[in-house]
Amino acid sequence: MGRGQIDRVGIVGYGAYIPRNRIKVEEIAKVWGADAPSYKKGLMLQEKSVPGPDQDTITMAVEAARYALKRAGVGGQKVGAVYVGSESHPYAVKPSGTTVAEAIGAVPDCHCADFEFACKAGSEGMFVAMGLVKSGEIEYGLGIGADTSQGAPGDALEYSASAGAAAFLFGDKQEQIIAECHFTHSYMTDTPDFWRREYQFYPRHASRFTGEPAYFKHSLGCSQALMKKAGMKPKDFAHVVFHQPNGKFPMNVGLMQGFTREQIVTGWLSPTLGNTYSGASPIGLTAILDVAKPGEWIMMVSYGSGAGSDGFVWKVTERINAVRDLAPRTRAQLDSNRKKYLDYGTYAKFRGKIKKLAH
Repeated sequence: MGRGQIDRVGIVGYGAYIPRNRIKVEEIAKVWGADAPSYKKGLMLQEKSVPGPDQDTITMAVEAARYALKRAGVGGQKVGAVYVGSESHPYAVKPSGTTVAEAIGAVPDCHCADFEFACKAGSEGMFVAMGLVKSGEIEYGLGIGADTSQGAPGDALEYSASAGAAAFLFGDKQEQIIAECHFTHSYMTDTPDFWRREYQFYPRHASRFTGEPAYFKHSLGCSQALMKKAGMKPKDFAHVVFHQPNGKFPMNVGLMQGFTREQIVTGWLSPTLGNTYSGASPIGLTAILDVAKPGEWIMMVSYGSGAGSDGFVWKVTERINAVRDLAPRTRAQLDSNRKKYLDYGTYAKFRGKIKKLAH
């Protein structure tokens, strides 16, 4: 039995997890004889995070979820839905979400599903979890975006395909909400600029078509429709975060619409983190929440190849000041002195890029 339609809904807890292993652009370029400066300057990439041999989408999702629950002060048994969005689920047949739900104590009375929509799988989970809370069907819902790095050896994706997770717990109790959602919008067409077929190890992409008509058309279409729906303009927002396949795209799509570099940069992680795919714009949102002030407006627009964007307009509440330091901040994880830099051989070993031949 549902609780009836809810007027206010928003984020009550959030968390991000970023592996400490990193590999620099120069290290990858050196192996393939590529031009490192073109990646560093042209795409604004410096290094990327790399999961360890014992880390995958599930383990990272669990860490981010635990941080979100800690900030919310909510026990796992109160979570009525767990949704994990990823394009690197460790099992072809077995949900990631059940393991995450078990680890945080949300079982057995919990709805669970895995989402896939390339890079916007994380925002899909957020959209549905928040919708269930707003409908009154559940008290708390957890939406997670998590991915490991996937890029074929020598491919452009190898420089940017990174690893990390972001989790958001949604609720409707006014005293718990740290960022209230005022408007949402989704924008979608059938534009297959990036894909991976069954049994293939690595995704493929349509090269220059990944920018236009894919990323820019959908990011612009969603954000402009969202602002029209909200009756807002770029100057009304303190922060904006777009999907980050590299450093150049999100900066350009923001500047094209009249956002300033200062509005974009808070949630801009690509130069140091790379592209976490399903967690890219959600992790950017966690970085913004780490520093945002009460009363500030935030716009988040994801992008996933195939293709589509989900957009959200958030307003930060006074509650943010009481919770942000209850778990590790995102930038602190990015800039941690615990970072461990890998050579290409170790990186290839960790990511299973060296395949054994059958005899």
